[in-house]
Amino acid sequence: MPSRETRRWKHWAERQQERVLRQGLKPKRKPSRVRKKGWLSEQPADSEDSEFDNTIQQCGFASSERVMPVGEHERREANLARASALFSEETSMPQDKRPLLATGTSGVVLEVSTSLCRVDVDGRELLCNMRGSLTAAETGFTNVVAVGDRVQVEETSDAQGIVTAVQPRRSALARPDVFRSHLQQVIVANADQLLIVAAWREPAIWLELIDRYLIAAERSALAPTICINKVDLASSLEDCREAAAPYLQLGYRVLFTSATRGDAIDELRQCLLGKTTVLAGLSGVGKSSLLQAVQPGLQLRISHISERHHAGRHTTSQVNMLRLQGGGFVVDTPGIREFGLAGLHRRDLVQYYPEIAALAVDCRFTDCEHIDEPDCAVRAGISQNLVAGARYHSYRKILSELPG
Repeated sequence: MPSRETRRWKHWAERQQERVLRQGLKPKRKPSRVRKKGWLSEQPADSEDSEFDNTIQQCGFASSERVMPVGEHERREANLARASALFSEETSMPQDKRPLLATGTSGVVLEVSTSLCRVDVDGRELLCNMRGSLTAAETGFTNVVAVGDRVQVEETSDAQGIVTAVQPRRSALARPDVFRSHLQQVIVANADQLLIVAAWREPAIWLELIDRYLIAAERSALAPTICINKVDLASSLEDCREAAAPYLQLGYRVLFTSATRGDAIDELRQCLLGKTTVLAGLSGVGKSSLLQAVQPGLQLRISHISERHHAGRHTTSQVNMLRLQGGGFVVDTPGIREFGLAGLHRRDLVQYYPEIAALAVDCRFTDCEHIDEPDCAVRAGISQNLVAGARYHSYRKILSELPG
């Protein structure tokens, strides 16, 4: 028996036909129904109206198919056919001619040059090219791969391979690019801590640079440790502790080492154990000498101090990651004379000076920069020795370089 819907429309058609014959009028159009978005034909499973189902099936559609815009079904069918053709073409290629996917062996980048990188894969080192499709565009960085990156490598021979993908970074220590200041260059990726190495003398300790590195460490989610090396050149260890007093009071870990005399080398070795550590500091402060003291036998070049300028000569020309015998890695970086703070604004600087931020809440103005504003609690605190003069000096120096 026809369904109620079919009988109703048949009765309406018969009435319209009688009206046309009786009055000579044009037949009315069948009233249209509004098509709802996302409409699904919900024909009951036990429907007796098989005419509708048969017609739908003859057209090649399932009875429960979603109503689509005009041409949408054809577009999807064309895309599916195109994808199937590409898959068939790819699988018919010889294995060595197929395009590489982001698969393969996982490794750690130890060193990067212009177009090559050295990757540690389970203790083996591979010299790798980078896949041409890898790009740093729209990332805010200038380099695709950095030392410390976790990468996927397709091996092409016993000692060579191709980097096919770079895994997301959990941390990145970066500085502004030399030629494009709006972009940054990643120095080291995925490190755990930053070892800030300064020398007591030759070259002289530079507290402002230590503050810059402390800010960079916090912004990069790296745990900082300050290492004051060459304490054997100081009149007494107390002089070194007095200079480092502001950092000790703030809770920073400070090591007083001597690579030549062996002071605190065991403590430094424990600090590096099982972690990926970035060494940062001026050339000549003794970073390479400290690493050789921690692990004798490391083939590192050691520079000497210029007698004329009392500054270090550059020994490490590029970033290099070294594996430690006890576990962990150290990343020896070139001596960086100036460390940029890209993306930091004047209003945000105070949060990286906790002793200044603690006093700033009592300033008269909420936007006080603590330079020459009236009723500044920070400047009043300096006269009471609540803020170290050297720290305030570096705060003002860095503030003058930052955008508003």
